Amino acid sequence: MSASDRLTPAELRTLFLFEALDENQLAWLSERGRVEQRTGGSAVYNEGEPATCFFVLLSGAVTLSRRLHGDDIEVTRTDRRGVYSGATQAYLGDRVDQVYPNTLRAVSDAEFFVLPADEFASAIRSWFPMALHLLEGLFFGSRAADTILGERERLVALGALSAGLTHELNNPAAAAVRATEALRERVAGMRHKLALIADGRLDGTRLRGLVEIQDAAVKQAAAASPLSAMDASDAEDEITDWLDEHGVANPWDIAPVLVSGGVNVPWLATAAEAVGEDHLDSAVRWLAYTIDSELLMGEIDDAVTRVSDLVGAAKQYSQLDRAPHQVVDVHTLLDATLTMMRAKIPAGIRVVKEYDRTLPPVPAFGAELNQVWTNLIDNAVDAMEGEGTLTLGTRREGDRLFVEVTDTGSGIPPEVRPRIFEPFFSTKSVGEGTGLGLDISYRIVVNKHHGDIRVDSRPGHTRFQVCLPITPVADPEDSAVPAVPANPAAPADPAGPADAAGSDGSAAGG
Repeated sequence: MSASDRLTPAELRTLFLFEALDENQLAWLSERGRVEQRTGGSAVYNEGEPATCFFVLLSGAVTLSRRLHGDDIEVTRTDRRGVYSGATQAYLGDRVDQVYPNTLRAVSDAEFFVLPADEFASAIRSWFPMALHLLEGLFFGSRAADTILGERERLVALGALSAGLTHELNNPAAAAVRATEALRERVAGMRHKLALIADGRLDGTRLRGLVEIQDAAVKQAAAASPLSAMDASDAEDEITDWLDEHGVANPWDIAPVLVSGGVNVPWLATAAEAVGEDHLDSAVRWLAYTIDSELLMGEIDDAVTRVSDLVGAAKQYSQLDRAPHQVVDVHTLLDATLTMMRAKIPAGIRVVKEYDRTLPPVPAFGAELNQVWTNLIDNAVDAMEGEGTLTLGTRREGDRLFVEVTDTGSGIPPEVRPRIFEPFFSTKSVGEGTGLGLDISYRIVVNKHHGDIRVDSRPGHTRFQVCLPITPVADPEDSAVPAVPANPAAPADPAGPADAAGSDGSAAGG
Protein backbone atom coordinates (compact mmCIF):
# COMPACT_ATOMS: atom_id res chain seq x y z
CA MET A 1 0.00 0.00 0.00
CA SER A 2 1.54 3.31 -1.10
CA ALA A 3 1.76 6.44 1.02
CA SER A 4 -0.98 8.02 -1.11
CA ASP A 5 -3.35 5.28 0.03
CA ARG A 6 -2.81 6.17 3.67
CA LEU A 7 -3.62 8.98 6.04
CA THR A 8 -0.84 10.39 8.19
CA PRO A 9 -1.31 10.51 11.95
CA ALA A 10 -1.78 14.25 11.68
CA GLU A 11 -4.51 13.84 9.08
CA LEU A 12 -6.24 11.21 11.20
CA ARG A 13 -6.28 13.59 14.16
CA THR A 14 -8.45 16.00 12.14
CA LEU A 15 -11.27 13.44 12.26
CA PHE A 16 -13.42 13.92 15.38
CA LEU A 17 -13.51 10.15 15.96
CA PHE A 18 -9.71 9.99 16.43
CA GLU A 19 -8.88 13.44 17.81
CA ALA A 20 -8.29 12.19 21.39
CA LEU A 21 -5.94 9.32 20.47
CA ASP A 22 -2.23 9.45 21.24
CA GLU A 23 0.56 9.37 18.65
CA ASN A 24 1.14 5.63 18.91
CA GLN A 25 -2.53 4.88 18.38
CA LEU A 26 -2.72 7.24 15.41
CA ALA A 27 0.39 5.66 13.92
CA TRP A 28 -1.16 2.21 14.38
CA LEU A 29 -4.30 3.33 12.50
CA SER A 30 -2.24 5.02 9.79
CA GLU A 31 -0.33 1.81 9.17
CA ARG A 32 -3.36 -0.49 9.03
CA GLY A 33 -6.01 1.71 7.43
CA ARG A 34 -6.29 2.74 3.81
CA VAL A 35 -7.97 5.39 1.70
CA GLU A 36 -10.56 4.24 -0.84
CA GLN A 37 -12.71 6.07 -3.37
CA ARG A 38 -16.26 5.32 -4.49
CA THR A 39 -17.97 6.84 -7.50
CA GLY A 40 -21.27 8.63 -7.13
CA GLY A 41 -24.26 6.27 -7.18
CA SER A 42 -22.27 3.17 -6.19
CA ALA A 43 -22.83 1.09 -3.08
CA VAL A 44 -20.09 1.22 -0.46
CA TYR A 45 -21.59 -1.92 1.11
CA ASN A 46 -25.00 -3.61 1.11
CA GLU A 47 -27.25 -4.65 3.95
CA GLY A 48 -26.81 -8.29 4.95
CA GLU A 49 -23.32 -8.72 3.48
CA PRO A 50 -20.49 -9.88 5.80
CA ALA A 51 -19.24 -6.85 7.74
CA THR A 52 -15.56 -6.75 6.79
CA CYS A 53 -14.67 -3.05 7.11
CA PHE A 54 -15.19 0.08 9.18
CA PHE A 55 -15.69 3.22 7.06
CA VAL A 56 -15.02 6.89 7.93
CA LEU A 57 -16.13 9.53 5.41
CA LEU A 58 -13.35 11.88 4.27
CA SER A 59 -15.15 13.73 1.47
CA GLY A 60 -18.31 13.55 -0.60
CA ALA A 61 -21.88 12.72 0.40
CA VAL A 62 -23.49 9.42 1.38
CA THR A 63 -26.88 7.96 2.22
CA LEU A 64 -27.70 5.24 4.69
CA SER A 65 -30.75 3.07 3.97
CA ARG A 66 -32.60 0.07 5.34
CA ARG A 67 -34.60 -2.53 3.45
CA LEU A 68 -38.32 -2.52 4.29
CA HIS A 69 -40.84 -4.79 2.52
CA GLY A 70 -38.46 -5.14 -0.40
CA ASP A 71 -37.87 -1.40 -0.73
CA ASP A 72 -34.78 0.54 0.30
CA ILE A 73 -35.81 3.31 2.70
CA GLU A 74 -33.34 6.15 3.14
CA VAL A 75 -32.59 6.72 6.82
CA THR A 76 -30.13 9.58 6.58
CA ARG A 77 -28.09 11.61 4.09
CA THR A 78 -24.93 13.51 5.04
CA ASP A 79 -21.72 15.03 3.74
CA ARG A 80 -20.18 15.69 7.17
CA ARG A 81 -16.54 14.73 7.25
CA GLY A 82 -15.73 12.08 9.83
CA VAL A 83 -19.07 10.30 10.06
CA TYR A 84 -18.67 6.54 10.19
CA SER A 85 -20.51 3.30 9.53
CA GLY A 86 -19.94 -0.34 8.64
CA ALA A 87 -18.59 -2.97 11.02
CA THR A 88 -19.44 -0.96 14.15
CA GLN A 89 -19.99 -4.13 16.20
CA ALA A 90 -16.82 -5.96 15.22
CA TYR A 91 -15.60 -5.75 18.82
CA LEU A 92 -18.34 -8.24 19.80
CA GLY A 93 -16.69 -10.94 17.71
CA ASP A 94 -18.54 -14.11 16.84
CA ARG A 95 -21.06 -13.60 19.64
CA VAL A 96 -23.26 -11.77 17.11
CA ASP A 97 -23.71 -12.12 13.37
CA GLN A 98 -21.16 -9.84 11.75
CA VAL A 99 -23.17 -8.47 8.82
CA TYR A 100 -23.85 -4.95 7.67
CA PRO A 101 -27.14 -3.79 9.24
CA ASN A 102 -27.80 -1.23 6.50
CA THR A 103 -26.71 -0.11 3.03
CA LEU A 104 -24.21 2.75 2.58
CA ARG A 105 -24.26 4.40 -0.82
CA ALA A 106 -22.16 7.22 -2.26
CA VAL A 107 -24.33 10.08 -3.52
CA SER A 108 -21.39 11.85 -5.10
CA ASP A 109 -17.82 10.74 -5.62
CA ALA A 110 -16.67 9.95 -2.08
CA GLU A 111 -13.48 9.10 -0.25
CA PHE A 112 -13.21 6.96 2.87
CA PHE A 113 -10.70 5.93 5.48
CA VAL A 114 -11.21 2.17 5.63
CA LEU A 115 -10.10 -0.07 8.49
CA PRO A 116 -10.48 -3.87 8.35
CA ALA A 117 -13.08 -5.11 10.83
CA ASP A 118 -10.66 -7.38 12.72
CA GLU A 119 -8.15 -4.53 13.10
CA PHE A 120 -10.89 -2.19 14.33
CA ALA A 121 -12.03 -4.83 16.83
CA SER A 122 -8.44 -5.34 18.06
CA ALA A 123 -7.98 -1.60 18.60
CA ILE A 124 -11.21 -1.27 20.60
CA ARG A 125 -10.34 -4.24 22.81
CA SER A 126 -6.78 -3.16 23.58
CA TRP A 127 -7.20 0.63 23.78
CA PHE A 128 -10.49 0.92 25.61
CA PRO A 129 -10.91 -2.13 27.86
CA MET A 130 -13.22 -0.38 30.33
CA ALA A 131 -15.34 1.15 27.57
CA LEU A 132 -15.45 -2.27 25.90
CA HIS A 133 -16.89 -3.86 29.04
CA LEU A 134 -19.45 -1.09 29.29
CA LEU A 135 -20.46 -1.47 25.63
CA GLU A 136 -20.70 -5.25 25.91
CA GLY A 137 -22.76 -4.96 29.08
CA LEU A 138 -25.06 -2.44 27.44
CA PHE A 139 -25.46 -4.51 24.29
CA PHE A 140 -26.06 -7.91 25.84
CA GLY A 141 -28.06 -6.42 28.72
CA SER A 142 -30.35 -4.70 26.26
CA ARG A 143 -30.70 -7.88 24.23
CA ALA A 144 -31.53 -9.89 27.35
CA ALA A 145 -34.09 -7.27 28.37
CA ASP A 146 -35.62 -7.45 24.90
CA THR A 147 -35.83 -11.22 25.18
CA ILE A 148 -37.55 -11.00 28.56
CA LEU A 149 -40.00 -8.38 27.33
CA GLY A 150 -40.67 -10.43 24.22
CA GLU A 151 -41.47 -13.45 26.35
CA ARG A 152 -43.62 -11.30 28.61
CA GLU A 153 -45.59 -10.10 25.59
CA ARG A 154 -46.23 -13.72 24.68
CA LEU A 155 -47.21 -14.61 28.26
CA VAL A 156 -49.55 -11.62 28.53
CA ALA A 157 -51.22 -12.66 25.28
CA LEU A 158 -51.40 -16.27 26.49
CA GLY A 159 -52.87 -15.13 29.81
CA ALA A 160 -55.57 -13.12 28.06
CA LEU A 161 -56.39 -16.05 25.80
CA SER A 162 -56.42 -18.46 28.74
CA ALA A 163 -58.83 -16.21 30.62
CA GLY A 164 -61.06 -16.06 27.57
CA LEU A 165 -60.87 -19.81 27.07
CA THR A 166 -61.70 -20.43 30.74
CA HIS A 167 -64.73 -18.17 30.39
CA GLU A 168 -65.83 -19.96 27.24
CA LEU A 169 -65.37 -23.38 28.84
CA ASN A 170 -67.25 -22.34 31.97
CA ASN A 171 -70.47 -21.57 30.10
CA PRO A 172 -71.06 -25.01 28.52
CA ALA A 173 -69.68 -26.78 31.60
CA ALA A 174 -72.15 -24.94 33.85
CA ALA A 175 -74.96 -25.68 31.38
CA ALA A 176 -74.09 -29.38 31.44
CA VAL A 177 -74.16 -29.41 35.25
CA ARG A 178 -77.56 -27.68 35.38
CA ALA A 179 -79.00 -30.00 32.72
CA THR A 180 -77.68 -33.06 34.56
CA GLU A 181 -79.33 -32.00 37.80
CA ALA A 182 -82.64 -31.37 36.03
CA LEU A 183 -82.35 -34.68 34.16
CA ARG A 184 -81.93 -36.54 37.44
CA GLU A 185 -85.24 -35.08 38.67
CA ARG A 186 -87.03 -35.93 35.40
CA VAL A 187 -85.82 -39.53 35.44
CA ALA A 188 -86.99 -39.93 39.03
CA GLY A 189 -90.42 -38.54 38.09
CA MET A 190 -90.59 -40.79 35.04
CA ARG A 191 -89.89 -43.86 37.18
CA HIS A 192 -92.70 -42.83 39.53
CA LYS A 193 -95.21 -42.35 36.72
CA LEU A 194 -94.15 -45.61 35.09
CA ALA A 195 -94.89 -47.40 38.35
CA LEU A 196 -98.40 -45.92 38.41
CA ILE A 197 -99.01 -46.92 34.79
CA ALA A 198 -97.58 -50.42 35.06
CA ASP A 199 -99.13 -51.47 38.41
CA GLY A 200 -101.53 -53.79 36.68
CA ARG A 201 -104.24 -51.26 35.93
CA LEU A 202 -103.01 -50.88 32.31
CA ASP A 203 -103.30 -54.00 30.14
CA GLY A 204 -100.41 -55.22 28.04
CA THR A 205 -101.82 -53.99 24.74
CA ARG A 206 -102.26 -50.42 26.00
CA LEU A 207 -98.84 -50.49 27.70
CA ARG A 208 -97.24 -51.62 24.45
CA GLY A 209 -98.98 -48.79 22.63
CA LEU A 210 -97.78 -46.29 25.22
CA VAL A 211 -94.18 -47.46 24.82
CA GLU A 212 -94.51 -47.04 21.07
CA ILE A 213 -95.87 -43.52 21.62
CA GLN A 214 -92.92 -42.85 23.94
CA ASP A 215 -90.48 -43.87 21.18
CA ALA A 216 -92.34 -41.63 18.75
CA ALA A 217 -92.16 -38.78 21.27
CA VAL A 218 -88.37 -39.17 21.51
CA LYS A 219 -88.04 -38.98 17.72
CA GLN A 220 -90.49 -36.09 17.61
CA ALA A 221 -88.45 -34.16 20.20
CA ALA A 222 -85.20 -34.77 18.30
CA ALA A 223 -86.68 -33.50 15.05
CA ALA A 224 -88.70 -30.61 16.51
CA SER A 225 -88.05 -27.21 14.95
CA PRO A 226 -87.80 -24.18 17.24
CA LEU A 227 -90.87 -21.93 17.21
CA SER A 228 -91.05 -18.19 17.49
CA ALA A 229 -92.17 -16.84 20.85
CA MET A 230 -95.65 -16.02 19.50
CA ASP A 231 -96.15 -19.39 17.80
CA ALA A 232 -94.93 -21.23 20.91
CA SER A 233 -97.35 -19.26 23.10
CA ASP A 234 -100.30 -20.06 20.80
CA ALA A 235 -99.35 -23.76 20.73
CA GLU A 236 -99.07 -23.88 24.53
CA ASP A 237 -102.51 -22.29 24.93
CA GLU A 238 -104.04 -24.83 22.54
CA ILE A 239 -102.49 -27.81 24.33
CA THR A 240 -103.37 -26.40 27.76
CA ASP A 241 -107.02 -26.11 26.73
CA TRP A 242 -107.08 -29.66 25.35
CA LEU A 243 -105.45 -31.13 28.48
CA ASP A 244 -107.82 -29.21 30.72
CA GLU A 245 -110.83 -30.51 28.76
CA HIS A 246 -109.56 -34.08 29.21
CA GLY A 247 -109.09 -33.81 32.98
CA VAL A 248 -105.28 -33.47 33.16
CA ALA A 249 -104.34 -31.58 36.32
CA ASN A 250 -102.21 -28.40 36.10
CA PRO A 251 -101.88 -28.58 32.29
CA TRP A 252 -100.02 -25.26 32.12
CA ASP A 253 -97.02 -26.90 33.82
CA ILE A 254 -96.47 -29.52 31.13
CA ALA A 255 -97.73 -27.71 28.03
CA PRO A 256 -94.39 -25.82 27.41
CA VAL A 257 -92.44 -29.11 27.55
CA LEU A 258 -94.79 -30.80 25.11
CA VAL A 259 -94.59 -27.87 22.69
CA SER A 260 -90.76 -27.89 22.91
CA GLY A 261 -90.87 -31.56 21.91
CA GLY A 262 -93.02 -30.87 18.83
CA VAL A 263 -96.20 -32.37 20.36
CA ASN A 264 -99.55 -31.00 19.13
CA VAL A 265 -103.21 -31.73 19.86
CA PRO A 266 -103.66 -34.46 17.17
CA TRP A 267 -100.62 -36.25 18.57
CA LEU A 268 -102.11 -36.08 22.09
CA ALA A 269 -105.39 -37.44 20.80
CA THR A 270 -103.53 -40.48 19.45
CA ALA A 271 -101.90 -41.00 22.87
CA ALA A 272 -105.30 -40.76 24.59
CA GLU A 273 -106.68 -43.53 22.38
CA ALA A 274 -103.67 -45.74 23.19
CA VAL A 275 -103.95 -45.53 27.00
CA GLY A 276 -107.56 -44.57 27.56
CA GLU A 277 -109.07 -41.58 29.35
CA ASP A 278 -108.64 -43.15 32.82
CA HIS A 279 -104.84 -43.23 32.55
CA LEU A 280 -104.37 -40.11 30.41
CA ASP A 281 -103.09 -37.87 33.21
CA SER A 282 -100.27 -40.24 34.24
CA ALA A 283 -99.47 -41.14 30.65
CA VAL A 284 -99.21 -37.50 29.51
CA ARG A 285 -96.97 -36.61 32.44
CA TRP A 286 -94.84 -39.68 31.74
CA LEU A 287 -94.50 -38.58 28.11
CA ALA A 288 -93.67 -35.03 29.26
CA TYR A 289 -90.88 -36.43 31.45
CA THR A 290 -89.65 -38.45 28.48
CA ILE A 291 -89.59 -35.41 26.19
CA ASP A 292 -88.01 -33.19 28.83
CA SER A 293 -85.34 -35.84 29.48
CA GLU A 294 -84.58 -36.05 25.78
CA LEU A 295 -84.30 -32.26 25.52
CA LEU A 296 -82.02 -32.16 28.56
CA MET A 297 -79.79 -34.86 27.10
CA GLY A 298 -79.62 -32.76 23.94
CA GLU A 299 -78.49 -29.78 26.03
CA ILE A 300 -75.83 -31.91 27.70
CA ASP A 301 -74.68 -33.21 24.34
CA ASP A 302 -74.46 -29.65 22.97
CA ALA A 303 -72.57 -28.45 26.05
CA VAL A 304 -70.07 -31.30 25.96
CA THR A 305 -69.61 -30.82 22.21
CA ARG A 306 -68.87 -27.14 22.80
CA VAL A 307 -66.29 -28.07 25.43
CA SER A 308 -64.74 -30.58 23.04
CA ASP A 309 -64.69 -27.99 20.23
CA LEU A 310 -63.03 -25.44 22.50
CA VAL A 311 -60.40 -27.94 23.60
CA GLY A 312 -59.83 -28.84 19.95
CA ALA A 313 -59.49 -25.16 19.07
CA ALA A 314 -56.99 -24.70 21.89
CA LYS A 315 -54.95 -27.64 20.63
CA GLN A 316 -55.13 -26.30 17.10
CA TYR A 317 -54.11 -22.86 18.32
CA SER A 318 -51.14 -24.08 20.37
CA GLN A 319 -50.20 -26.89 17.93
CA LEU A 320 -48.98 -28.81 20.99
CA ASP A 321 -49.53 -32.25 19.45
CA ARG A 322 -48.05 -31.34 16.08
CA ALA A 323 -44.60 -30.91 14.61
CA PRO A 324 -43.38 -27.27 14.74
CA HIS A 325 -43.18 -27.07 10.95
CA GLN A 326 -45.87 -28.73 8.88
CA VAL A 327 -48.30 -28.18 6.04
CA VAL A 328 -51.28 -26.29 7.46
CA ASP A 329 -54.64 -24.91 6.34
CA VAL A 330 -54.63 -21.20 7.21
CA HIS A 331 -58.44 -21.25 7.53
CA THR A 332 -58.23 -23.82 10.32
CA LEU A 333 -55.64 -21.67 12.09
CA LEU A 334 -57.75 -18.52 11.69
CA ASP A 335 -60.87 -20.25 13.02
CA ALA A 336 -58.97 -21.64 16.01
CA THR A 337 -57.65 -18.16 16.81
CA LEU A 338 -61.14 -16.65 16.56
CA THR A 339 -62.46 -19.30 18.92
CA MET A 340 -59.71 -18.58 21.41
CA MET A 341 -60.38 -14.84 21.20
CA ARG A 342 -64.18 -15.02 21.22
CA ALA A 343 -64.48 -13.65 24.74
CA LYS A 344 -62.34 -10.63 23.82
CA ILE A 345 -64.42 -9.60 20.79
CA PRO A 346 -67.25 -7.30 21.96
CA ALA A 347 -70.82 -7.96 20.91
CA GLY A 348 -70.78 -4.74 18.89
CA ILE A 349 -68.11 -6.05 16.52
CA ARG A 350 -69.34 -8.15 13.61
CA VAL A 351 -66.93 -10.82 12.34
CA VAL A 352 -67.00 -11.50 8.59
CA LYS A 353 -65.12 -14.34 6.90
CA GLU A 354 -64.20 -14.00 3.25
CA TYR A 355 -62.26 -17.23 2.76
CA ASP A 356 -61.13 -18.68 -0.53
CA ARG A 357 -61.63 -22.34 0.35
CA THR A 358 -59.82 -23.46 -2.80
CA LEU A 359 -56.47 -22.35 -1.38
CA PRO A 360 -53.98 -25.17 -0.81
CA PRO A 361 -52.30 -25.85 2.54
CA VAL A 362 -48.96 -24.07 3.05
CA PRO A 363 -45.75 -25.12 4.83
CA ALA A 364 -45.58 -23.13 8.05
CA PHE A 365 -44.98 -22.95 11.79
CA GLY A 366 -48.65 -23.22 12.75
CA ALA A 367 -48.41 -22.07 16.38
CA GLU A 368 -46.39 -19.01 15.42
CA LEU A 369 -48.79 -18.03 12.63
CA ASN A 370 -51.56 -18.24 15.21
CA GLN A 371 -49.61 -15.70 17.25
CA VAL A 372 -49.55 -13.43 14.20
CA TRP A 373 -53.33 -13.73 13.75
CA THR A 374 -53.78 -13.06 17.48
CA ASN A 375 -51.73 -9.86 17.37
CA LEU A 376 -53.46 -8.55 14.24
CA ILE A 377 -56.99 -9.38 15.46
CA ASP A 378 -56.26 -7.97 18.91
CA ASN A 379 -55.05 -4.68 17.41
CA ALA A 380 -58.06 -4.53 15.09
CA VAL A 381 -60.49 -5.07 17.96
CA ASP A 382 -58.79 -2.38 20.05
CA ALA A 383 -58.89 0.06 17.11
CA MET A 384 -62.68 -0.30 16.72
CA GLU A 385 -63.39 0.50 20.41
CA GLY A 386 -66.34 -1.87 20.72
CA GLU A 387 -68.16 -1.28 17.43
CA GLY A 388 -67.38 -2.09 13.82
CA THR A 389 -66.67 -4.93 11.42
CA LEU A 390 -63.71 -7.29 11.57
CA THR A 391 -63.10 -9.01 8.24
CA LEU A 392 -60.81 -11.99 7.77
CA GLY A 393 -60.05 -12.82 4.16
CA THR A 394 -57.80 -15.14 2.18
CA ARG A 395 -56.83 -15.11 -1.47
CA ARG A 396 -54.08 -16.21 -3.84
CA GLU A 397 -51.80 -14.37 -6.22
CA GLY A 398 -49.51 -16.64 -8.21
CA ASP A 399 -47.38 -18.70 -5.82
CA ARG A 400 -48.31 -16.52 -2.84
CA LEU A 401 -51.16 -16.82 -0.34
CA PHE A 402 -52.58 -13.71 1.31
CA VAL A 403 -54.31 -13.51 4.67
CA GLU A 404 -55.99 -10.15 5.27
CA VAL A 405 -57.23 -8.72 8.58
CA THR A 406 -59.37 -5.62 8.04
CA ASP A 407 -61.08 -3.38 10.58
CA THR A 408 -63.29 -0.29 10.44
CA GLY A 409 -61.46 1.57 13.19
CA SER A 410 -60.01 5.06 13.17
CA GLY A 411 -56.94 4.02 11.18
CA ILE A 412 -53.20 4.49 11.72
CA PRO A 413 -51.96 8.10 11.47
CA PRO A 414 -49.63 8.56 8.48
CA GLU A 415 -46.88 10.02 10.66
CA VAL A 416 -46.57 6.84 12.78
CA ARG A 417 -47.25 4.26 10.07
CA PRO A 418 -43.56 3.79 9.14
CA ARG A 419 -42.77 2.91 12.76
CA ILE A 420 -45.50 0.42 13.64
CA PHE A 421 -43.22 -2.60 13.15
CA GLU A 422 -40.50 -1.16 15.39
CA PRO A 423 -40.02 -2.98 18.70
CA PHE A 424 -41.38 -1.08 21.73
CA PHE A 425 -43.28 1.40 19.54
CA SER A 426 -46.94 1.52 20.47
CA THR A 427 -49.86 3.86 19.88
CA LYS A 428 -51.70 2.44 22.88
CA SER A 429 -51.83 4.13 26.26
CA VAL A 430 -49.13 3.42 28.83
CA GLY A 431 -49.64 0.00 30.39
CA GLU A 432 -51.87 -1.29 27.58
CA GLY A 433 -49.14 -2.72 25.37
CA THR A 434 -45.40 -3.29 25.11
CA GLY A 435 -45.13 -2.42 21.43
CA LEU A 436 -43.76 -5.87 20.55
CA GLY A 437 -46.84 -7.48 18.94
CA LEU A 438 -46.29 -6.24 15.39
CA ASP A 439 -42.50 -6.54 15.71
CA ILE A 440 -42.84 -10.22 16.66
CA SER A 441 -45.42 -10.74 13.91
CA TYR A 442 -43.09 -9.18 11.35
CA ARG A 443 -40.21 -11.43 12.38
CA ILE A 444 -42.38 -14.56 12.29
CA VAL A 445 -43.74 -13.79 8.81
CA VAL A 446 -40.64 -12.33 7.17
CA ASN A 447 -37.70 -14.02 8.86
CA LYS A 448 -39.22 -17.42 9.59
CA HIS A 449 -41.64 -17.90 6.71
CA HIS A 450 -39.87 -15.86 4.00
CA GLY A 451 -43.10 -13.93 3.50
CA ASP A 452 -44.14 -10.31 3.88
CA ILE A 453 -46.53 -8.24 5.98
CA ARG A 454 -48.02 -5.00 4.71
CA VAL A 455 -50.49 -2.39 5.92
CA ASP A 456 -52.90 -0.05 4.19
CA SER A 457 -54.74 2.35 6.46
CA ARG A 458 -57.13 5.25 6.32
CA PRO A 459 -59.94 6.32 8.64
CA GLY A 460 -62.58 3.60 8.66
CA HIS A 461 -60.42 1.04 6.87
CA THR A 462 -57.20 -0.57 8.05
CA ARG A 463 -56.00 -3.72 6.35
CA PHE A 464 -53.00 -5.84 7.29
CA GLN A 465 -51.88 -8.30 4.61
CA VAL A 466 -49.79 -11.34 5.48
CA CYS A 467 -48.17 -12.84 2.40
CA LEU A 468 -46.92 -16.43 2.62
CA PRO A 469 -45.19 -18.62 0.01
CA ILE A 470 -47.31 -21.61 -0.99
CA THR A 471 -44.24 -23.77 -1.66
CA PRO A 472 -41.26 -24.11 0.73
CA VAL A 473 -38.55 -21.50 0.24
CA ALA A 474 -35.81 -22.99 2.43
CA ASP A 475 -35.21 -25.45 5.21
CA PRO A 476 -37.36 -24.03 8.03
CA GLU A 477 -34.84 -24.98 10.69
CA ASP A 478 -32.18 -22.95 8.91
CA SER A 479 -34.39 -19.88 8.91
CA ALA A 480 -35.26 -19.92 12.59
CA VAL A 481 -34.47 -16.61 14.23
CA PRO A 482 -35.00 -15.24 17.71
CA ALA A 483 -38.22 -13.37 18.38
CA VAL A 484 -36.31 -10.26 19.43
CA PRO A 485 -33.59 -8.26 17.66
CA ALA A 486 -30.08 -9.64 17.79
CA ASN A 487 -28.88 -6.07 18.20
CA PRO A 488 -31.21 -3.44 19.63
CA ALA A 489 -29.06 -0.64 18.20
CA ALA A 490 -28.95 -2.09 14.70
CA PRO A 491 -31.50 -4.91 14.31
CA ALA A 492 -31.22 -7.44 11.57
CA ASP A 493 -34.63 -6.75 10.09
CA PRO A 494 -35.42 -3.48 8.33
CA ALA A 495 -38.52 -2.76 10.36
CA GLY A 496 -36.58 -2.28 13.58
CA PRO A 497 -35.70 0.96 15.35
CA ALA A 498 -33.31 3.63 14.13
CA ASP A 499 -30.15 1.79 13.20
CA ALA A 500 -26.53 2.53 13.96
CA ALA A 501 -26.72 5.51 11.67
CA GLY A 502 -29.11 7.28 13.99
CA SER A 503 -28.16 5.93 17.38
CA ASP A 504 -24.39 5.81 17.55
CA GLY A 505 -23.38 8.86 15.58
CA SER A 506 -22.33 6.93 12.49
CA ALA A 507 -23.44 8.09 9.06
CA ALA A 508 -25.97 10.37 10.73
CA GLY A 509 -23.14 12.51 12.03
CA GLY A 510 -21.00 12.75 15.12
